[in-house]
Amino acid sequence: FVYIFGDVMSAGIGGGGADRSECIAYIVPGLLLMTVGSTVIGAAVSVCSDMTEGLTARFRTMAIYRGSLLVGHVVGGVLQCVMSVVLVGAVGVAIGFRTTDATLLEWAAALGLVTLFALALIWIAVAMGAASPNPEAAGNMAMPLILLPLISSAFIPAATMPGWFQPIAEYQPFTPAIETLRGLLLGTEIGNNGWLTIAWCAGLTALGYRWSTAQ
Repeated sequence: FVYIFGDVMSAGIGGGGADRSECIAYIVPGLLLMTVGSTVIGAAVSVCSDMTEGLTARFRTMAIYRGSLLVGHVVGGVLQCVMSVVLVGAVGVAIGFRTTDATLLEWAAALGLVTLFALALIWIAVAMGAASPNPEAAGNMAMPLILLPLISSAFIPAATMPGWFQPIAEYQPFTPAIETLRGLLLGTEIGNNGWLTIAWCAGLTALGYRWSTAQ
């Protein structure tokens, strides 16, 4: 995805030079968070497999915290997301992505943003997996986590979209998170997107936790 969208597509749009580098710079932050959305689907499938195969029921008969197995899935999923983002970021650098004099604090904030966003989506995916009757249904239920970035500002600015479509792109978790990540890495204006991202992450984490532990 990084090569196709970041290198091939930018070469076709910009024709090389400054336009190409600007296209790569714009697209890569969106692809990093798109990577999170695609990675968390594995958590939904894994949780559903544990539920349907009886592993979760066996854990619940033990004298341990009821949601310990789910927490384990979340921790493992977040680590997997962060590692996937690092690999995708490395490919982005290889094809020409460069930050705009990002400070060490901004790099740390960017990593924190990715981790927080991954935590929120993992909890939602875990809840979807726990609520699904089989692993196939779990994967299908979590599919919007891949599709949402495609209708966000990941590839084109929301302001350039048709008027009727702009609210769909703006009022969802990926757009403010992507704009915040762009601001941290590229120095663009963040505005209220940082607070909106934190609010989305807090809300999704709380929803996913309550939903998954209620199963």
